[in-house]
Amino acid sequence: MTATSNLLSDLSRAVADRAAAARAALVAICTPDGRHSTGTLWRSDLVVASEQALPKADEFQVVAADGSSIAAQLSGRDRGTNVALIKLSQPVSFSPAAAGEAEVGTLVLAFGADRAGGVTTRLGVVNQTGPEWYSARGGRIDQRIVLDMRLARAEEGGPVFDSVGALLGISTLGPRGQVLVIPSATVERVIPPLLKDGRVARGWLGVALQPVAVPDALQSAAGQASGLMVMSTVDGGPAATAGIVPGDIMVAIDGEAVRRHRKIAARLGPDSIGRTADLRVIRGGAIVSVQATISARPAT
Repeated sequence: MTATSNLLSDLSRAVADRAAAARAALVAICTPDGRHSTGTLWRSDLVVASEQALPKADEFQVVAADGSSIAAQLSGRDRGTNVALIKLSQPVSFSPAAAGEAEVGTLVLAFGADRAGGVTTRLGVVNQTGPEWYSARGGRIDQRIVLDMRLARAEEGGPVFDSVGALLGISTLGPRGQVLVIPSATVERVIPPLLKDGRVARGWLGVALQPVAVPDALQSAAGQASGLMVMSTVDGGPAATAGIVPGDIMVAIDGEAVRRHRKIAARLGPDSIGRTADLRVIRGGAIVSVQATISARPAT
C-alpha cells in the first residue's frame, strides 16, 4: 500500500473508532406520533438537545445506543441559547467526555441518532472560531464555532467531538443552514436555571424595534448614522412605563451605541433584571434620555 493509502486507512479506522466511542453519549428522543430528534447524554440522568429541533412535548421516550427505551420528561427550554434539557426517569451508566477547545482547521465529528438509536456521522473541520456572541433571542454563547459540513435536521443536537475525542458541545443549524456548535461551557451554564425554573430569565424592555437611519441633521449629535426605531411598546412593559413611545429612535443604552438588535440583547442578560437603564432616544428632533427599569421577559 502507498503512504496515501495507509493514511486514508488510518483515518478511516480512527473515525470508525470514534463513532463507536460516541455511541454512549448519543440518544434518540422520540414522541408517540413518530417524530424524533437527536440528544446528547450530558449526565447519567440528563439529556441535552437542540431546542429548535426538539418536538413541542413534555413527555418523551429516549432510546439509548443499546436499544433500551427510557421514559423522560422535559425539564426546560431556552430559546436564547437553543438548549433544551430532558430528565430521564432513571439514570444510566455514563462516563462524560472531557471538554475540548475549538481551533480553526481541527477535524471534527458530529453525530446524530436515528429513531432506533443508531448512529449517523458527519466529518468536517472547524471553519471559523470567534469570541462570545449573542443570539437574536438574547442568549450568550461562549464561543462562536462554525463547522464546514452539512447536517440533517434530525441530527441536530448531537455531540461534536474533536479528533482526540474531546467534546466541543452540541450541533445546531444556524442561518442559511450553517452548522454551529453550542459550546460545552454554554450548556453547563444554562443547565442549573433550566433544572430550577424550566427557563433562563433574561431582561426585557417590551419594545419592537426596527433598524433605521438617523436623520442627517442629528447624526453629528447622535454620533452615529443609524439606530433602532420603536415600532410598538407592550402596555405596562418597562419601556412604556418609562415613557418610550412608538416613533422614538433608540441610539444608545447606558452610553453604548446601538444599531442592531444584538446590541440590545447583550445588555439584557439575566443580571440586568431590576437594573435601571439609561436609554438615549431621538424624539421630536432632539436627543433625550429616558430611564427604564428592566424587568424579566414574560414566560412564553
